[in-house]
Amino acid sequence: MTVRSFDTDPANTVVLPGGQRAHRDHVAQSTVLAARLESPREGVWTLIGNGLSNQTFIQAPDGIIAIDTGESVEEMREALRRLREVNDSPIAAVVYTHFHYVEGTRAVLDEGNHAEPLPIYGHERIASNKVRAGGEIGPAYSRGLIEQFSILLPDDGPDGNVNIGLGFRYRKAEHAPFTPGFIPPTHVLGDGSGRLEIAGLQVDWRHAPSDADDSINYFFGAIGTCVHNTVWPVLFNVFAIRGEEYRDPRVLIPGVDSIIAWSPEYLVGAHGPAITGKDRIRSVATRYRDSIQFLWDQTVRGINKGWTTDELAARVRLPDLYDVDHLTSERYGVAEHHVRQIHGGLRGWFDGDEAKLFPLEPGDRLARLIAGFGGRDAVRGKVATALADNDIRWALEMATWLARADGAEQADRDLLAACLRTVAERTPAANIRSWALTRARHLDGTTPMDRFFEHRFSPRLLTHVDTASIVATLRVLVDPDLIAGIDHHVAFVIDGTECGLHVRNCVAVPTNGWGATSMVRTTRGVFLGVLSGRTPWSAAVADGSLVVTGDVALVDRIRAAFELDGLRQ
Repeated sequence: MTVRSFDTDPANTVVLPGGQRAHRDHVAQSTVLAARLESPREGVWTLIGNGLSNQTFIQAPDGIIAIDTGESVEEMREALRRLREVNDSPIAAVVYTHFHYVEGTRAVLDEGNHAEPLPIYGHERIASNKVRAGGEIGPAYSRGLIEQFSILLPDDGPDGNVNIGLGFRYRKAEHAPFTPGFIPPTHVLGDGSGRLEIAGLQVDWRHAPSDADDSINYFFGAIGTCVHNTVWPVLFNVFAIRGEEYRDPRVLIPGVDSIIAWSPEYLVGAHGPAITGKDRIRSVATRYRDSIQFLWDQTVRGINKGWTTDELAARVRLPDLYDVDHLTSERYGVAEHHVRQIHGGLRGWFDGDEAKLFPLEPGDRLARLIAGFGGRDAVRGKVATALADNDIRWALEMATWLARADGAEQADRDLLAACLRTVAERTPAANIRSWALTRARHLDGTTPMDRFFEHRFSPRLLTHVDTASIVATLRVLVDPDLIAGIDHHVAFVIDGTECGLHVRNCVAVPTNGWGATSMVRTTRGVFLGVLSGRTPWSAAVADGSLVVTGDVALVDRIRAAFELDGLRQ
């Protein structure tokens, strides 16, 4: 019987030498991701296991084309060191497949063995996507990365990291302090397709949205090699448990079709090992795109039948033919989550379930459920019985009532943590194991996540974010009750850049600052210090590094409404 989401048979849980408890299929993915410098053909190298993504190098007439630079300068520096063991040609160009793995580019310049000026190719939305990820949704984005990619999990012990599906670690400890080194593209590509020459090598490119809307696939026809972010070493993640914008299968599938049409001899991914041979590539790429179409088609079929999202998740199952190897197996995310995402992306949150139209306030509903089942002690007993009977879904639901209801005790949170750990050791999916263990450790106090539920402005991470965007982000931190009745326009002049916030109607509206009644003048360094909490607003005013003119008392009232200690102090 093919494993789906998680396995009720405890016999399929294995214990590794480091003490990690995990499902055997999740452990098997470690073999797929084994660290190595792979050369699928002469003049092409891809470094696997250096981080979450691969770094790929292609020998061109004018030098080396470096494709994707990882998540830090240190990560790319190690990739270059490994390259130099086999090749000493200068880096002639850098190419980005998408915005997730672009932070190591500075290492190429630091090495010094590169073209002058260094051409960098990538999609036009790479820079803006980086800003989006760290802006208004910054806390949720950061928290999601931590939960999905095992960032706070230990190396050893029952909760220890095994792999994260696409790699072994989001960031390897030896790459600390993870210095950001992104350099924007100098040669910007759009949403279409075309042909260009990079470092003397002809390249066909096509915009191919995948897990990012700025993904581009590249085909080097002269050497039969396609470098891509489309066919992953796992079933494609239509839904990312960390939270992401909708990845529409109708948009994804043409990217796979274009790879099949190119008919490459070597398929080199942003993740995982290369695939070689035209016939094998055609076969696995076809199965891969068909797995995505299956999820879409059958979800739409169920929607048209009136199935709710819970019914869709239970009834739409990938046939066993897709579980023949890692490429379309549920070792990253799970299909039952993907079909829910397709419903949400296509139809929104309401699925026709009458109970969801006007549900009770959560606290009230949970209290009624617990009372209806005989009280807290009775529910605790039912959770324990369900776990013992391998009725994991039911145990998890009841334990959630206890932990989330008013009056929850630490024992209730510990019980929910135990249920999540059971899920973690029974699922083949890396994302689910990582999320469940991270949440369990938060619940039982092993590794609290509280600091990741609030906005944190890091001056280092805001290096490439313009001042106006930083100020505009403040609007999602305002407590509306504290600005009720206020209509006041405040300008910010920061190192000569002017922008503003017009506080009115319980919102803070970003402006260009013109016509403001009050004004705040300071430097970018001081302003970021205030936002990060390193420098209280009052201290900056006292030492003269931040000057407020206009209605100072009202500005003080406004700044106290934003949920940032540095502004309130």
